[in-house]
Amino acid sequence: MNESSINLTGREKDVLKLMIAGYSNPQISEKLLISLSTVKAHVSAIIDKFGVTNRTEVTREAFKRGFIDNDE
Repeated sequence: MNESSINLTGREKDVLKLMIAGYSNPQISEKLLISLSTVKAHVSAIIDKFGVTNRTEVTREAFKRGFIDNDE
């Protein structure tokens, strides 16, 4: 599966980048100026769309599927 097979919204992509960078949900909330519950909803949607069960697996799959470069 590649990036084109997973449709993330723009905001989900923003959240994904911060998740990969190691930000916690409260930190993502503060950085993106959205509520913590909204962050949690985005994280859950991302996990579901990637077909995994946790944030660590999301990071691994994001690299495998071309959402992020090794240089980022």
